[in-house]
Amino acid sequence: MAGPIEALIGGALIGAAAAGMLLVNGRVAGISGILARAVRPGGASWQWAFVGGLILAGLAARLWGIPTPEAFALHPASLLIAAGLIVGIGTRIGSGCTSGHGVCGIANLSPRSLAATLVFMAVAAATVFVIRHLL
Repeated sequence: MAGPIEALIGGALIGAAAAGMLLVNGRVAGISGILARAVRPGGASWQWAFVGGLILAGLAARLWGIPTPEAFALHPASLLIAAGLIVGIGTRIGSGCTSGHGVCGIANLSPRSLAATLVFMAVAAATVFVIRHLL
């Protein structure tokens, strides 16, 4: 598990990437929105490049020997895919994901994003409790 230094560096990189996206492209770095617009007919090349960069970063981490999250080894792929689909549905209902609301929206002092992020975190905490203690 990452320590406080790694968390600080990771947070700074996420913040720098979000700020860079806003400065260069004039858009917030909401991953679900970028992906949704990329798969629509006429999706912009920068959206595909952004999604491709996320995938390549994961592959690079694997090649460099960065450990895979424990959940990947503990749960079948079908469960992880189903969980991803449920999260995708939730981001659609919530009009955005943790990157759009939690990173960019809160930084822009959006009350809607603060409310969405609080709901994300509360549901995440409840889910962890149920999985660890009730199932």
